Amino acid sequence: MARPFTHVLLVGTVLAWPLAAQAQDHGGHAGHHPPAESPPATGHDDHAHHQTQPADDHAGHDMGSHAMTGALGSHPMSREASGTSWQPDAAHHGGVHRQAGDWTLMGHAELNLVHTDQSGPRGDAMTFVAGMIMGSARRDFDNGSTLNLRAMLSPDPLMGDEGYPLLLAAGETADGVHPLIDRQHPHDLFMELSASYAWRLSERDSVFIYGGLPGEPAFGPPAFMHRPAAIASPEAPITHHWLDSTHITFGVLTAGWIHDGFKLEASTFRGREPDEERYDIETDELDSWSVRASWNPTPNWALQVSRADVTSPEQLEPDEDEVRWSASALYSAPLMDGDWSLTAAFGRKIDDHDVARDAWLLEASASPDGRWTAFSRIERIETAELEHSHGGGHGPTYTVGRATVGLVRDFRLNDTTTVGLGGSWAFNFVPDALEPDYGGDPHGGLVFVRLRIQ
Repeated sequence: MARPFTHVLLVGTVLAWPLAAQAQDHGGHAGHHPPAESPPATGHDDHAHHQTQPADDHAGHDMGSHAMTGALGSHPMSREASGTSWQPDAAHHGGVHRQAGDWTLMGHAELNLVHTDQSGPRGDAMTFVAGMIMGSARRDFDNGSTLNLRAMLSPDPLMGDEGYPLLLAAGETADGVHPLIDRQHPHDLFMELSASYAWRLSERDSVFIYGGLPGEPAFGPPAFMHRPAAIASPEAPITHHWLDSTHITFGVLTAGWIHDGFKLEASTFRGREPDEERYDIETDELDSWSVRASWNPTPNWALQVSRADVTSPEQLEPDEDEVRWSASALYSAPLMDGDWSLTAAFGRKIDDHDVARDAWLLEASASPDGRWTAFSRIERIETAELEHSHGGGHGPTYTVGRATVGLVRDFRLNDTTTVGLGGSWAFNFVPDALEPDYGGDPHGGLVFVRLRIQ
């Protein structure tokens, strides 16, 4: 099954390199740090400058000043993150651009070769590839409307059905029969195939529609691989299934209204999470809904609160529905010659028996010079999915925690390409009842090599 993806990966990489040869480091997708060993673009003033100055690629095509605004409204492009979510305006973007007639093309790629080793009886060691290849095509019309097409691919299916070791993580299934426990499931090959269309009603107001197969409904903060404070780490958070597991949803329709720094949006979507077949496109009725209110009060802050009613999210428990709540605050600001970012997030899942289980997340990333990046993450979850059972089903609820610290050093190869060498160490905390299974409070580390084109 790896062969179809290998072909796509090779094609995507080949397409990315010509862009890299002709691009400048203007805006892009969510949450990348400033380029290593070059003056970084940080802060709201810098993004405002990009909006008022025409962007010109090396082939001499004028992208136009309006192209540097967001695809969904007249706000800075740097505000837009995964799906239709927002991050701080001051968060750095990275992407390579090229003009093709009336279309503005953008792309970036991030691939991580990772080796992880988790301790204890439930731990495991594994080497794998994770990351994404993303591209978009945008057209701005004379009436002020904008069409944006976006595609994102992942190498995760190459890990195999069972994903990679991640103590205290649980969710989805490897084979359609057994739930994954103490492992992070691989994401699908197609992480996003979406389109959005926005109408600018005035300089302060716009409305938009967004659809994806797959796509991301209006729920939660930006997905972890796009959050500015999280992108330095190749490892998923254990809070993933509380905060942002809906970021790959096979069937999404979203409508929204934006007024300055405020956004209100609603989605209808397919509630079932992706199955164990990672290379296909799944379809079904749109049986779930969500609403989200977002507010960027200053260039440094992005706040959101959201609710989702999710029908039958788990393949192994098809009769169980969930209500989910999320609230988060993202902060980004300049730091010396680089920047730093912070995420604080809360998630709640309420099952059909009115049992609520909460999750908390605090993560930070600091890059003072664009070369060295330090990152950390603290998480606490209430989970009933750490007991092994046949055919799904929940066991006792346990409160567990995880703390991670890491460091990565980026080396610039050319204007658009860096290679990073990094590692992290995680400390896990389990209650007394779980210590025999986990061998006390287990720990684990990983090392990685990262290729980034942006």
